[in-house]
Amino acid sequence: MNKMIAIALLSSFLLSACVSLITPNVQPDLAKLKAGAYSLDKTHASLLFKVTHLGLSTYVGRFNQFDASLEFDPENINAAKLNAVIEIDSLDINDAGLKDDLMGRSWFHQSAYPQAVFESTSVRSVDGNDFVFSGDLTWRGVTKPILVNATFNGGANNILTGKYTLGFSAKASFSRSDFGMDKFVPLVGDEVAIETYAEFLKN
Repeated sequence: MNKMIAIALLSSFLLSACVSLITPNVQPDLAKLKAGAYSLDKTHASLLFKVTHLGLSTYVGRFNQFDASLEFDPENINAAKLNAVIEIDSLDINDAGLKDDLMGRSWFHQSAYPQAVFESTSVRSVDGNDFVFSGDLTWRGVTKPILVNATFNGGANNILTGKYTLGFSAKASFSRSDFGMDKFVPLVGDEVAIETYAEFLKN
């Protein structure tokens, strides 16, 4: 029994040591983050949308396929650029029948407009690591300005990828009716909230 306990303790120690070795030393100070061009780590990224339903609840879904790029320099944050592309048919709502309906002409009209695209036009600092990206959202053949509230969570060398990585989260909202999708307003809310949580890898 004592031998078994010793082996278990040794295994636990070795596992803890391994975890310590691969856990990144995250630098939260914006001024010390590395400048450069970054690409989305698609395996560590989530994109959610939220919309009210009947005034009773919030319906939550996600898009599983999207890409983004970031140009970032902590010494010249006003020059930062953020671009993103969402594949509309990657909608994930855990309801195949509803998804088929939403892909149709009255809703996403995915066959004619397979992507939604965001391109930043400017950025301003709000507080600390929080920023607002102004940009254009193009969707369903319409382009409208929107604001993206972003937070840089820090940066670290990622031993798992071998690349320097930035942690990033953002929120935005827009009126779907502005893009020609006004079916069932107000039973289904007009305002759509977007949330994204992601890691960006330095190119």
